[in-house]
Amino acid sequence: MSVRARYEKELKEVFSNLVLMCRHIEIAIEKCVKALTERDSRIAAEVSEEEKTIDKLERDIQQACLQILMMEHPVASDFREVSATLKMITDLERIGDQARDIAEIALHLDDGHYIEKSEHIPLMAAIVIQMVKDGVQAYINRDLVLARSLDRIDDKVDDLFNIVMSELTELIKQNPDHAEQAITLMMITKYLERIGDHAVNVGEWVEYALTGEHKISEGTKDNK
Repeated sequence: MSVRARYEKELKEVFSNLVLMCRHIEIAIEKCVKALTERDSRIAAEVSEEEKTIDKLERDIQQACLQILMMEHPVASDFREVSATLKMITDLERIGDQARDIAEIALHLDDGHYIEKSEHIPLMAAIVIQMVKDGVQAYINRDLVLARSLDRIDDKVDDLFNIVMSELTELIKQNPDHAEQAITLMMITKYLERIGDHAVNVGEWVEYALTGEHKISEGTKDNK
């Protein structure tokens, strides 16, 4: 098998694992929100298991990328593509961590009723799930337009974040007894907002892989 054929074969396996990693991230976000809304410790535990799977897939992709880089005479575009992949999976792994954190925080909410039945948090989750899926698909399909659209979509996540924070702040003012639960919900909302930022990062690394240019936008965050 030629070096080029080996490269294409290895890259195809990387793509397959990226899709699988994305699927587990989607499940993890869906379950962490369900654990929050239903206060279900069993579902929260399942999120932790999903996060472990995401971590393993990250390691598998890292190893595959290193094998590609060790092939003879990789051209500049190959090196750029693999480098972008390594950056993307770091953001994807952080998303898995944040889904786990949401599930763990949800378990510490008191057993009383929620101070607010907001539809905004589940809506934020639905948007960021789609953003993660779009980022991975943009890479696999070499879709620059889709990759660049993530920054614009993230504006919707930021708007929802601001709405939730304003609502919860007002609730604290009206009834300080609800402050602890409100702050916990603020933390969860912040994690979802960060997931959106990481999805934007993925889109920016897709753009780098395709064009060689890495746009540092205002929405680009570090990997925390």
